[in-house]
Amino acid sequence: MAETIRELLDHGSDDDAAIAAPEREPLSYAQLRAEVDRLAGQLAALDIGTSDRVAIVLPNGPEMAVTFLAVASCSTSAPLNPAYREEEFRFYLEDVGAKALITLDGDAEAARAAAGPETQLLTLEGEAGSLSLSRDGTAIEAVEPRRPSADEVAMVLHTSGTTSRPKIVPLSQRNLAISAGNIHAHLELTPADRCLNVMPLFHIHGLVAAVLASMDAGAAVACSPGFDAFRFFDWVEDVKPTWFTAVPTMHQLILSRSRGKDEVIANHPLRFMRSSSASLPPPVMADMERVFGAPMIEAYGMTEASHQMAANPLPPGERKPGSVGRGSNVQVAIMDEAGTLLAQGETGEVVIQGGNVTSGYESNPEANATAFTDGWFRTGDQGYLDEDGYLFLTGRLKEIINRGGEKISPREIDEVLLEHEAVDQAVAFAVPHQRLGEDVAVAIVLADGAELSEGDARSYVASRLVDFKVPRTVLFVDEIPKGPTGKLQRIGLADQLGLGA
Repeated sequence: MAETIRELLDHGSDDDAAIAAPEREPLSYAQLRAEVDRLAGQLAALDIGTSDRVAIVLPNGPEMAVTFLAVASCSTSAPLNPAYREEEFRFYLEDVGAKALITLDGDAEAARAAAGPETQLLTLEGEAGSLSLSRDGTAIEAVEPRRPSADEVAMVLHTSGTTSRPKIVPLSQRNLAISAGNIHAHLELTPADRCLNVMPLFHIHGLVAAVLASMDAGAAVACSPGFDAFRFFDWVEDVKPTWFTAVPTMHQLILSRSRGKDEVIANHPLRFMRSSSASLPPPVMADMERVFGAPMIEAYGMTEASHQMAANPLPPGERKPGSVGRGSNVQVAIMDEAGTLLAQGETGEVVIQGGNVTSGYESNPEANATAFTDGWFRTGDQGYLDEDGYLFLTGRLKEIINRGGEKISPREIDEVLLEHEAVDQAVAFAVPHQRLGEDVAVAIVLADGAELSEGDARSYVASRLVDFKVPRTVLFVDEIPKGPTGKLQRIGLADQLGLGA
């Protein structure tokens, strides 16, 4: 098993496709290894060591994938969202202590403006297969690449920071390599597989589940320019993937564009589909499997675990709708507030252990004291394990709605509403209430041409759930605000929709 990012790249045969893209010739593993080593050698020539941080601000695509692999193979990568504003870039670049910043020529001006004098500004030139770094318009002569040990940090990412200052999550070479191996083994990937990546490549989901897991298997990954439901089926025709991975909102949008695509789907059958980074509503899972005629594998991931912690098995293993499956070479348990492990069937906080789990947040002893108990990492998610060891999530502890002492999981309301034929998307969330502390609200996006009144929506929920779980406020919106990776975010939604006061 590989223990570093560079070792992962040795798993592919020289002539096999490694990094591809729609309407582009793929890069072979031999080409990829040569390019990664050349870029790593250029960074070494700039005296960038294995523990130095290199920020990457590049658009989605094969150039971003190759650059990430190169940087992570020789130093500490810090992928950043290209959509950040200058002040955001300034915070993140300072927070990680970036020694260098890689952008395209004439691109990411906000990031370059935010960089301090201690950060070298590097320009990526060319396309995947002929990439090169320059500084101040001068090409860099490559030297022998530097190779980090398995315990050195390969990537730093920030937590979302929805309720506090974002925390730095350092992930070691070994963390990432183990996670890639776990996903590769769980999905039974082979060199014949080709993943269509639609996830952002500044996010752990796309970087590990799509790119690194494919590399570990000696398989190919086709990197799209970013998610686009209107172009998805064109990409399927062009790339001919055997699988893809996405967040639930993306799956819902793909479903909405699937009408009339029967021939494309039939001509390019998928071996499976994967969903992660948020809970997949069972009705969406059922519809995706019906439309594509392939199993949907729901997985459970988070940054602190180098992405995947648990997943449902491929057929003939049992996939349980509503469950995120069993630990994938990761120990999963349920713990109460006092730190006692609970029995199967009991609800509490999900905790994990494994070689893919970060050793702790950077320079944050207070957060680490809260996050770790007796060697278990506390995920902040609430759930329970059934008699077969399958994990069912009931919500984020911070998202649980406390209505006058009654604890309500907003996911439960989502799933009921999504069974209504008029509802395309639904997200329940807490709103302030003068007497109860919090009350229940829901934002609904209707299906094309569908009609539904506020009263009918409330009655539908009331027919399935106890009265205190019925939303008192129902909003019909054209679009529900999402985070940068396409995830629906409940925390802060009341303020975004004008219900925070």
